[in-house]
Amino acid sequence: MSVSTTLVPDDEYLLTRETPVQRRRVRAAWLFLTPMLLCLALVAAWPLLRTFWFSLTDASLADTGDATFVGLSNYLFHSSAGWSGLLVDPQWWNAVRNTLHFTVVSVGLEIVLGLLVALLLNVQFSGRALVRALILIPWAIPTIVSAKIWSWMLNDQFGIINHLMLGLGLIDAPLAWTADADLSMWAVIIVDVWKTVPFVTLLMLAALQMLPSDCYEAARVDGIHPVKVFWRVTLPLLMPALLVAAIFRILDSLRVFDVIYVLTSNSSSTMSMSVYARQHLVEFQDVGYGSAASTLLFLVVAVIAMVYLYLGRRQLEVRS
Repeated sequence: MSVSTTLVPDDEYLLTRETPVQRRRVRAAWLFLTPMLLCLALVAAWPLLRTFWFSLTDASLADTGDATFVGLSNYLFHSSAGWSGLLVDPQWWNAVRNTLHFTVVSVGLEIVLGLLVALLLNVQFSGRALVRALILIPWAIPTIVSAKIWSWMLNDQFGIINHLMLGLGLIDAPLAWTADADLSMWAVIIVDVWKTVPFVTLLMLAALQMLPSDCYEAARVDGIHPVKVFWRVTLPLLMPALLVAAIFRILDSLRVFDVIYVLTSNSSSTMSMSVYARQHLVEFQDVGYGSAASTLLFLVVAVIAMVYLYLGRRQLEVRS
């Protein structure tokens, strides 16, 4: 009878063993990361924990020090009058629907338009450098400034948008873009798309310029149609950059505040989760309730970010 024993090869043992050089590199990495982690703890972790604590109290903006612990009552509370709290507030869920609607439509349009503009700018033509510089102007303008400019342009009394549409015969009467409940969300989406398409274009253009040219030369020699090359070669190679642009824009859109507040203020047709939280924190001076809304908004963004990181890591493991 023969007995077989499994031995660990020397090279595998050396790979699994941490060397002194690796330990020094790890210590050096933590040494360089420590200042950044301390800064994050001061400017992010502490305010976040403070907000979560306020969400468990009945704090008021007039006197946040005189707050009483109320537990989860700001989130959900049952009394003889029925259920109350953020989770049963119809205005909160309306803000959630508005935020999701804004995110899906605006990010979808930005990805498509950003990719199309990047493909155009990747083609050789005279004056391409100037066009690339001009395309970044909307992104360089601060959001508050661009939103205010667009609020003047979309005004139903003196706005140039209505003036041009009336001159072209597209409408019969001026449209109240930011006051009409049916148009206000689309007005916000248009402004946001105009503002952030250059950001997506910049990412896509950088990714296009890094694609290997031998694939396209082989496709040209084989006589493959350019449309088929785009779907079979270009788009799969651009997918990592597209996913990066999408997650950045999704996370940014979920916490949108400035462009909506400048254009439509506290209108229920466009109110986002951030605008809702600000209304209760500042205007209603209910710090506890507003902090609860801010905490839920943070949880939504954090869950989406963690899911994206998990799926990205799984994709890297499958490829490797």
